Amino acid sequence: MLSLAAVSCLILPASAEDRTQARSMVITRYGIVATEHPLASQIGAAILREGGNAVDAAVAANAAMGVFAPMANGIGGDLFAMIYEARSGKLYGLNASGWAPSGLTLEFLRSKGLTNMPQRGIDSVTVPGAVDGWSKLLARFGRKPLRDVLAPAIQYAQDGFPVTEIFSSYWAGSEKYLRTNEAAARIFLPAGRAPRTGEIFRNPDLAWSLKQIAKHGRDAFYRGEIAKRILAGSQALGGKLTAADLAEFSSQWVEPISTTYHGWTVYEMPPNGQGIAALIMLNIMQNFPLASLGLGSADAWHVMIEAKKLAYADMLRYVCDPTCNQVPVKGLLAKDYAAQRAKLIDMAKANCAVAPGQPPPGGSDTTYLCVVDREGNMVSYIQSVYESFGSCVVAPGTGFALQNRGGLFSFDPQSPNVLAGRKRPLHTIIPAFMSHGQVRIAFGIMGGWNQAQAHAQFVSDIVDHQLNIQAALEAPRFTKTTFNGCDLDIESRVAQEVRIKLVDRGHQIKVRGAFASAVGGGQAVLRDFVAGVNYGASDPRKDGAAVAEK
Repeated sequence: MLSLAAVSCLILPASAEDRTQARSMVITRYGIVATEHPLASQIGAAILREGGNAVDAAVAANAAMGVFAPMANGIGGDLFAMIYEARSGKLYGLNASGWAPSGLTLEFLRSKGLTNMPQRGIDSVTVPGAVDGWSKLLARFGRKPLRDVLAPAIQYAQDGFPVTEIFSSYWAGSEKYLRTNEAAARIFLPAGRAPRTGEIFRNPDLAWSLKQIAKHGRDAFYRGEIAKRILAGSQALGGKLTAADLAEFSSQWVEPISTTYHGWTVYEMPPNGQGIAALIMLNIMQNFPLASLGLGSADAWHVMIEAKKLAYADMLRYVCDPTCNQVPVKGLLAKDYAAQRAKLIDMAKANCAVAPGQPPPGGSDTTYLCVVDREGNMVSYIQSVYESFGSCVVAPGTGFALQNRGGLFSFDPQSPNVLAGRKRPLHTIIPAFMSHGQVRIAFGIMGGWNQAQAHAQFVSDIVDHQLNIQAALEAPRFTKTTFNGCDLDIESRVAQEVRIKLVDRGHQIKVRGAFASAVGGGQAVLRDFVAGVNYGASDPRKDGAAVAEK
């Protein structure tokens, strides 16, 4: 177990002459909001100043992110959140991921000549869970009414805002897909192209939708005027979404799953999300002396890369909607099982064909944000429409893209993740949380299948190498978003001699930029409950910032 001195390294900066990070942590006795857009962080911080708590600020910041980054998130998508309640010391999880329309079946898709899950268009759409998630979060933990929480987002949607650098590049990369849907092109390509950096973008249709939710609550989206427009848009495109699919949807309170890693407890959301892969990775990594192997060594990188392959093979094989198929969570997280899997790692050679194991039986574009308030309540929160602009379907008059989460179902009838009506797909977006003694950290790193492997790397940087949260977010990362082969993306800041050693072991490396978008961007907040001090960090791979309440 880590000593108190070791824990203190996580919150004390290195001396100026040997600094390992480009940004300083934000440090205050008051609240902090960390998002991937400075204005969203400021909106959340203002909610805290006005008497709101961490949940109020998180929902306000998320609503604003749906305005500022419509390709990544919005009310057409899903959300997952973990809430740490300081008063009780309990951690809660909310799964607000939507299900497939009842009529969206393999038979229906095959009748259209399809042999794989569609990745765009109306048949990739699942019921959006975000608005129901907002309702449940605020009803259970919030202090402010929905109309106050949504007011800043409504104002920015009406009045407009200048598009930032990174989001401008994401927007431009989606132009050809947006042109496939008339309503999407009208809203998101206002000059016949994507808005450029610094150009003002307005979305009055989204302002209307947010006003409906502010006035009528979640029913506006699932039963009211927004629902009517969504259903009309789906019907016009031959979609299978019904009024009952929307009206009968409800997000779920769930118990976070966890493992221990060298004295820390690390929490992820249970299936249907990929978070369990991060915990499996950590269990495998714990069988190797990463701390003594050294930060940035070829041996340390090799262990993490190979652990990723083993963990993801199991995740792909077993994880699905647990209400439809049993997921062997306890077996997958067993330490003995991890020790068996760890023996498959050959320190001299990369494994290019990793198979799933047999655990013992047992019970793409995304936005992540986190908040800690002055009382120590914390929120780890992630929300997405999946790929850029999701399905690229916009129901006329709504102002938001519907997600394409249906693309994550399997077309294989033998897979536990096979498509079925009213079933939730295997999900990529995952918030995370970790604790040791009186220190709590809410964190997340975005980017499709990158997320679980990035979480494990962040935890290792914190625990094995005692980096503070800002340095850990900035540290070089790898990503492998495929499930087979030895391909690997790695940032150029990894020393060339280390990259050469990895190539010698069989890793097929693609060198990315110094702060590459491929490895995802993240946010983190830390609470030292002994001192009553909060710390915030924001990844330079995104446009964002950690902003203090005051």
